[in-house]
Amino acid sequence: MRSDDSAWMVGGMRILAVRRPLPLFFLLLIAATLGLPLVASVLDGPGTENWIIPVYLLVMAVIGTAVTLALPAMARAGAPTGMRALTGAAWGMLLALIGVLVFWLLLNGFHGA
Repeated sequence: MRSDDSAWMVGGMRILAVRRPLPLFFLLLIAATLGLPLVASVLDGPGTENWIIPVYLLVMAVIGTAVTLALPAMARAGAPTGMRALTGAAWGMLLALIGVLVFWLLLNGFHGA
């Protein structure tokens, strides 16, 4: 282990701190891409179809917040917990919009619906 890596001991296991946010970004991107069809499958009905996008955005904000609070590499170094939570929610919302765009392009292609 290098001297610049930080680690925690959890249950006798050594947990390394993630210093590079790129793998976390791809984790959130996968969640964003798969999240929309999952939310749509749960809320697909005559009375709930208008709630798909708002619930999806809320779920992605919560996932982004949870990932950034658990692994603070997605926020600025030394940021307080509240700022990390807001940063995570912003990452979740941004990736949710990217997920909607990717899902729309997969369904419709570049020529539109």
